Amino acid sequence: MKTDDLITMLATGAGAVNKPAATQRYAVAIGWGAAGAGLLMLALLQVRHDLAQALLLPMFWIKVGFVASLAAGSLFAALRLSRPGAVIDRVPLALGLPVLGIWAVAAFALVDAEPVERSKLFFGDTWKSCPLLIALLSLPVFAAVLHTMKDLAPTRPRLAGFAAGLLSGSVAAVVYCLHCPEMGAPFIGFWYLLGTLIPAAIGAMIGNSILRW
Repeated sequence: MKTDDLITMLATGAGAVNKPAATQRYAVAIGWGAAGAGLLMLALLQVRHDLAQALLLPMFWIKVGFVASLAAGSLFAALRLSRPGAVIDRVPLALGLPVLGIWAVAAFALVDAEPVERSKLFFGDTWKSCPLLIALLSLPVFAAVLHTMKDLAPTRPRLAGFAAGLLSGSVAAVVYCLHCPEMGAPFIGFWYLLGTLIPAAIGAMIGNSILRW
């Protein structure tokens, strides 16, 4: 096929990546990456000793729901950015809704708490390590997602790299929930989000060199 023919085919949409196929490939990548993150978590950290009790608490599921929703929004963004010419105008909404949701819960918690308790709700006991541990656990997911994205057709590599990193960080944050003892919405809304943004920023920085085709 000549270069001009390929360009024409892509411009008309005939060569766009098939959406179900791309979804399946990402599902496999996320599955393997999450398994790697889980093994890394077990090797370096441990499952929280009171996990059975934590599963009965609404705040545990709010925490999991936040990062899982952020992962879903990031997957939506990654799928869109993996297809030439795909519309991405709904991507900010998909990424923003989970953040606004947890911030709303956090704001309510801070307003309802006594002034002396607000610092504890924000910083918890693990604010220094939480973002870095999430970023560390994201590495297996990041490698798998970038490999999948590179085999597709991203035409905006920096944005695609950001989406890949955010997806990786969000999946890693879901895994990290099995270890993390923090249950405060202000903590989760800031430090968990920061942990997911670390690989997202790295993805944006390396996307132009890794994902360009």
